[in-house]
Amino acid sequence: MASIAGSKTAASSSNAVLPVLLAISMVHLLNDSMQAVIPALYPILAKSLDLSYVQVGWIGFMLNMTSSVMQPVVGAYSDRRSLPNMLPIGMFLSLIGMVGIAFATHFWFILFAVVFIGLGSAIFHPEGSRVVYFAAGGRRGFAQSVYQVGGNAGSSLAPLMTVFIFVPFGQFGAIWGTLFAGFAIAILLGVLPWYKRKLADWETERTNSASRKAGSTLIEKMDHPRVKFAMGMLIFLVFARSWFHAGISSYYQFFLVEHYGLTIGGAQIPVFLFLATGVLGTYFGGVLADRFGLKNMIVFSISGAAPLALILPHLPLFWIYPVIALLGFIVLSGFSVSVVYAQFLMPSKVGMASGLTTGLAFGMGAIGAVALGKAADMFGLPPVMWFCSALPLVGLFALLLPSDRTKA
Repeated sequence: MASIAGSKTAASSSNAVLPVLLAISMVHLLNDSMQAVIPALYPILAKSLDLSYVQVGWIGFMLNMTSSVMQPVVGAYSDRRSLPNMLPIGMFLSLIGMVGIAFATHFWFILFAVVFIGLGSAIFHPEGSRVVYFAAGGRRGFAQSVYQVGGNAGSSLAPLMTVFIFVPFGQFGAIWGTLFAGFAIAILLGVLPWYKRKLADWETERTNSASRKAGSTLIEKMDHPRVKFAMGMLIFLVFARSWFHAGISSYYQFFLVEHYGLTIGGAQIPVFLFLATGVLGTYFGGVLADRFGLKNMIVFSISGAAPLALILPHLPLFWIYPVIALLGFIVLSGFSVSVVYAQFLMPSKVGMASGLTTGLAFGMGAIGAVALGKAADMFGLPPVMWFCSALPLVGLFALLLPSDRTKA
């Protein structure tokens, strides 16, 4: 009887997989679109509030540290006691932040408003990853890619927001972000009943030792120090990628204006290409990881981008567009894969694993935004871009990660 009931539950879950994945991916898009408002406003705020590069970095630092450092904390707690109702509450906090950004008149008010957006994101990401984990079936790479495509698509809107909203409307254009928050809340209220049912089933399975043993993975048979080493190395790799991403998304637009004579609007095009092709890379990276392995995709995504990254600061303007587009595709092809690999390492702690990869590691990357901004103020943008171009070489350390594939 128990097996029959389990089969019915599995069938029901299978029928709901794609709608749930698409819904939570859309919420991820809306959430990260609100976060994208911040870097999209950098050129506007730098001019209207007379900000230095390091102050721009501090805004990014506050956003990413708030949204990132809190993620593993929320994830660790929700591994013991999940908080599905916090999903719409987190979006409401982001809505408050959007209003604050639109009406802020001082640098410190901007930082305060950014905290609300960061907290909303910190609440959403661990629970959102758990929803994806439940809806994935046996295709974890594909499911995580669908989810992360939404987030990266939202992030890629930053340059377009600058061109079509913030250049003509200025800082007050951030008020449009409240529509994103309202739509996200409505979608989450529709997903909650399914999510709560899955949580109830999951809690039942956790009390069954046989189910836990049957659901164990190869990594659980490894000695604990090796798991710790692998998780630490993974976080380090995501940290390096985050520094590189911060350099391109936050400061490369200034580099283009200063050294190629582009307008603020024109400088958004290469950044948009980097982020937009990254959306495609995120999707195909997860699909390919299901076929070729998680570790292999992580190695390819970071170290494979190194040649393109190294030549990027030295290219003539014409070649920047195709090179940065390909670079974005390759770098972000390992974005969702890193989350799935962390869940492979920590299968009984899905929330914490997701929080550590999409949270804490990106919080460490937020330090890079401040450090790069300070370096740009002190030494100029070219040395900063040269340093960023070398960061993908760190991806060679991914070769030290344990394989996620069973040896024949």
